[in-house]
Amino acid sequence: MTRPAGLPATHPEPGLPERVTIYEVGARDGLQNEATAIPTDVKEQFVRRLLAAGLPVVEATSFVHPRWVPQLADAAELMGLLGDDGLDCPVLVPNERGLDRALDLGLRHVAVFASATETFAQRNLNRSYDEQWAMFEPVVSRALAAGADVRGYVSMCFGDPWEGAVPLEQVVEAGRHLLDLGCTQLSLGDTIGVGTAGHVGALVAAFVEAGVGVDRLALHFHDTYGQALSNVQAGLRAGVTTYDASAGGLGGCPYAESATGNLATEDLVWLLDGLGIEHGVDLSSLVATSTWMADVLGRPSPSAVVRALG
Repeated sequence: MTRPAGLPATHPEPGLPERVTIYEVGARDGLQNEATAIPTDVKEQFVRRLLAAGLPVVEATSFVHPRWVPQLADAAELMGLLGDDGLDCPVLVPNERGLDRALDLGLRHVAVFASATETFAQRNLNRSYDEQWAMFEPVVSRALAAGADVRGYVSMCFGDPWEGAVPLEQVVEAGRHLLDLGCTQLSLGDTIGVGTAGHVGALVAAFVEAGVGVDRLALHFHDTYGQALSNVQAGLRAGVTTYDASAGGLGGCPYAESATGNLATEDLVWLLDGLGIEHGVDLSSLVATSTWMADVLGRPSPSAVVRALG
């Protein structure tokens, strides 16, 4: 049987997961750094197109103070436009005020964003490494009490631009803090894209050794040094089945200037298709969406697959 044009040949690798979940972050992490304000109705269309492409999870926005991330100042308006279709779209909530806004809209999935290092905690959260847990505790406990699910992001898991290499045990400690608070999943972020395949395997193994199952872990890669897909393959070999990605490779981190774009969802889908791993995403619809958004932003998509197929 031949494959349709625009799809890779399938050659499964023994021992890899049969199915993975793609956690789409383009509408939040992908757009948060854009300097030019994007109309709310365009963001709404972006989220709807991503959902229509079959992405099972689409993180829509963040209820952060507009002073810190002006691009996401329209979070409540966006979620209102999405209506019932947005109730299961996760949103980032940095503190209790953000949680209140999310719960008032009836949203069912929230996320908190912690740091594995002292310096980034100070720069991103205006809290020390130790103080951040006290800030997150009421957010997580109140969200769970309201029936919402809570994801925990851990940033700077593979390296920090100010502190350098981050010890594995330090990352595990940060992750365990979030799990102990009640987070149901940990997304381990390579915020500045310095991770390599061996590092990925070692970090996942360190969590497993600490009693954290791979089913609780997600991986979030940036492609700064071209290692994102190699790192995904290492994660797959370690048994991780959830991967964050951003349509068209949009995004970075507003508090870490060396962080370039996220792993492109299309590039991830191409890899998974070639390995015969199910994911439920329609690649042609996704490429069309990212091509459309690149036109909106007025620049080419950094995704290799979008450039090849778009």
